[in-house]
This record gives sequence, structure tokens and C-alpha cells, in this order.
Amino acid sequence: MKTRVISGAILVVIGLVTIWIGGPVLMAVLLFCAETGLMEYYRACGLIGKGKKMPGMVAASFAGTAVYYCLLLTGMKEHYGVIASLVLVVILMCYVGAFPKYRAEQAAEAGFGFFWVAVMLSYIFLIRDERDGLLNVWLVFLSSWVADTGAYFVGRACGKHKMTPILSPHKTIEGAVGGILCAGLSGILFKALVGLLAGLWPAVFINSDAHMWQYFVVCAAGSVISIFGDLCASAIKRDKGIKDYGKLIPGHGGILDRFDSVIFTAPIIYFLTQLLLVSH
Repeated sequence: MKTRVISGAILVVIGLVTIWIGGPVLMAVLLFCAETGLMEYYRACGLIGKGKKMPGMVAASFAGTAVYYCLLLTGMKEHYGVIASLVLVVILMCYVGAFPKYRAEQAAEAGFGFFWVAVMLSYIFLIRDERDGLLNVWLVFLSSWVADTGAYFVGRACGKHKMTPILSPHKTIEGAVGGILCAGLSGILFKALVGLLAGLWPAVFINSDAHMWQYFVVCAAGSVISIFGDLCASAIKRDKGIKDYGKLIPGHGGILDRFDSVIFTAPIIYFLTQLLLVSH
């Protein structure tokens, strides 16, 4: 338990510093997380491992991730969809070139890993790089981790109806609803805190003219996605017969064990902030 708390605190410090700095520093950290997460996922799928030769389509995914992130950093972020599609095309070309050495299911896993881990995680950088991004990027973590904490305590207090009895027997519908509400309320508190800080240090904090209900909607909607992101990562682990994706973070597991819900939440927060917050 002590190890988990210490490693969690270190993660928070790293997150605070890198997100505050942004730019190449944040991109480098996200790229490390993406490549490590890909390694964890491909190892779970049996595509790579000790004594195994790395398939070309997996190597293309690793290389494509590095190229994709570097291009986002150089100002091509508005073309992220095209860049990601081209990487997927290269992955499939490698599969075709090696045919019939690998099955179609393995090619699908290679492409899915790139999109799930690398592309979806990159939305943290895309949010940070937008107007008011230094503030809005924290909504990703609020909607994910507050929802998880709220769901745990509400579920312990009054959870009766199992949400996914086979996949996650401890998760309840009541806990999920409580987590969503807690995430929404955290959005309101976040808006109030930003308004207070903007009044004290206007040169540092910019008070958005968006309303509190908009922050509630953004965080509540993000928390819904985060719940399914957590369940999806758990389903893959169950399917592959593993307990954790990795051991990089003591007490937490691997990158995908700690950031599974964040990865799913980042894209929806990006689009919701564009729709409800940045435009105001």
C-alpha cells in the first residue's frame, strides 16, 4: 500500500510538471507512455515476447507512433486523422507483405493497439495545445479518476445491482451513477476554483466565460467513457489471461493499468471542450 501511494504521488508530480511545461516535454512523456503501452498490449496479445521475432506490422506500429507524435509537435496536429490513417495503412501493408505468416486477427490487434494506445493518448497533447488548454487538460484526469474514486465509495455504501457481474463483480450500477455525479460536481468545483484563481492571478489564470453546467456536462460525459474504458482494458486482460499489463509502476502495474480510463476519456474531452468551452 505504501509503495502504491508513493508511486502514485510521483506520477502526480510528473504529470503536474510536464503538463504545465507542455510542448516538447509533454510530447516526450506521452510518446514514452504510448510506446510502453503498445509494448504491454502487444506482449499481452502474444505478438512480441522473449524469443519471438518482432513482426513487421508491430515494428511499423512502434515507428509510426514516433512519427505521428513528432508530426503533431511540428504543427501538423490539424491533420492528425490523415497521419493516423497512413500509419494504419503501413501496418496493413506489412501484414500483406508477410502473408500468410500472420493471421488477420494479429493484423487487427496491431492496428487496434496503435489506435487505442498511441492515437487516443495523443489527445492529451491536442487539448493542452489548444486555447485554454493548460486548464482544460485537467478535465481528462478529473473525469477519469474522480469518477473511479466516487464509484468506489458510493458502491461500497449503497451498491446493490451488479453492472458487469462476470467482468468486474465489484462494480455496481449505483456506484457508476455516483461516480458520474461526482465527476460532474468536480467540474463545477474546477470552474469555481479557476474563477477564484483568475481573480487573484489574472496574468496566469484565464477565467473561461463558459457556465458551470457546461463543465458539469464535460466531466460527467467524460466519466461515462472512462467507466467503459476501464472495463474494456479489464476485458482484454481477462481475454488474454493476464493480471496486469506490466510492472513499470510499482503498486499500479503498467501504463495501461494506470491510464486505461484516461486513454478512453481524452478524445471525448477534446471534442467536448471544443464544443462547449473553447468556443466561448
